[in-house]
Amino acid sequence: MPVPVPRQRAIPAVESGQAPAAPSGSGPSMEEGPRTPDTTTAARPQALTPDTPASKTPAPNTPHLTLLLIEDDPGGATVVPELRDAADRPIRVRNARNLTEAARLLTDDVHCILLDLALPARGRSGADADSPDNTSGEPGTPDDADNPRKPDELGVLREVLELAPRQAVLALTASGDAERGAEAVRVGAQDYLFRDELDARLLSRAIRYAVERKRSDTAERRLAEGRVRAQENRRLERGLLPTPLLDGSPLRFAARYRPGRSRALLGGDFYDVVRTPDGTVHAMIGDVCGHGPDEAALGVELRIAWRALTLAGLCGDELLGTLQQVLEHERSDDEIFATLCAVDIAPDGRRAGLCLAGHPSPLVARPGRPAQLLPYDNNGPALGLLPGARWPRTQVELGAEWSLMLYTDGLIEGRIGAGLERLGQDGMVEMVRRQLAEGLSGEALLRAAVNEVRDLNGGELTDDVAVLLLDRTP
Repeated sequence: MPVPVPRQRAIPAVESGQAPAAPSGSGPSMEEGPRTPDTTTAARPQALTPDTPASKTPAPNTPHLTLLLIEDDPGGATVVPELRDAADRPIRVRNARNLTEAARLLTDDVHCILLDLALPARGRSGADADSPDNTSGEPGTPDDADNPRKPDELGVLREVLELAPRQAVLALTASGDAERGAEAVRVGAQDYLFRDELDARLLSRAIRYAVERKRSDTAERRLAEGRVRAQENRRLERGLLPTPLLDGSPLRFAARYRPGRSRALLGGDFYDVVRTPDGTVHAMIGDVCGHGPDEAALGVELRIAWRALTLAGLCGDELLGTLQQVLEHERSDDEIFATLCAVDIAPDGRRAGLCLAGHPSPLVARPGRPAQLLPYDNNGPALGLLPGARWPRTQVELGAEWSLMLYTDGLIEGRIGAGLERLGQDGMVEMVRRQLAEGLSGEALLRAAVNEVRDLNGGELTDDVAVLLLDRTP
């Protein structure tokens, strides 16, 4: 079979994740990995040794290619000619007579495997493999639906592919048996060669091509997996982040969410807004201590429980007490707690009830008056800290036109510059006052606030940030 010509360059194993970079001008020697004294390249004059000199100077930090030949040929009929990579350096060759030896010789610096398909599967003789009485269910059994030819003829290839998922594999078959070679490629080999056509130029080029193709296939698979994962994350995020239930309410809603963990979908912060049949709008924001996936899952559970309890008619102290029971039953550790801020806005929109469970007080902005924090003197303990705790409800007057911003502590705990100073609530209030004076509102206000806090921190915030905004205009 004609072998496709690869791009003429050495294939660095570090690019494909198959091996660490070797020192400049040299590659790992045979002594760096396991070996069997009677199966190394030194035992065969046809194979190369690591000391074979190169006629060209390799690129710095580019490792030598290493080939692992797996074949059971006591007579030495299979001759591996002198092989060289694209930089004209010798390709190292290791020899294994069976899969057990191959497993010992298969170190991270092996880039390609040349496998004799006539080799029996591990732990089984050729006679056993061909026997029609074999009903073990192992590769090569008569019920092997993947192989319409002899039951076991690709069993050894499947074992090698499982043993060496990161290495390129070349299948070696008898002259003229192109059908078997094609099946080997279908099963997972990068290419196949005929046993009597192993000249140096053809084999060297086939090895480089196989390594390059394996690297390309691996990169393509990872890219496809990344795309699927991104699509799944987007669907999951749409399912986990709440859709506010505000039908019939004149209030406007906006929210921003930024998890603190790198590439995280959600953090431990959570929020929700619903309108009950009596016209009351209930808003909530909370924060589970910690930043891991368990905390994120607990935050979602608390949000869903809050929505269900609110729609069932619970409010204030009774609702928070029930949420604490949920947290105590669902948390993975007794030390885990959650802070929470709950607001219920009257149907006329002019007043609200406020319950704080160890959480920062909301900020309210009204025309003609500077933005300020709502009273927080009656702040109760965080959920999960004190059994039987109570959370008093504070009545606040909002007026005819206002903007109410609820937030988690990630918005106020970012640093200011390179020092240890934090933004804090006072700094946040001044920042929001300035942004309101610049005419920002709604989504634009929240986006500017989160971006400025991040810039002041000198980069991404380590804590989760959730901010929601409710606006009422007459």
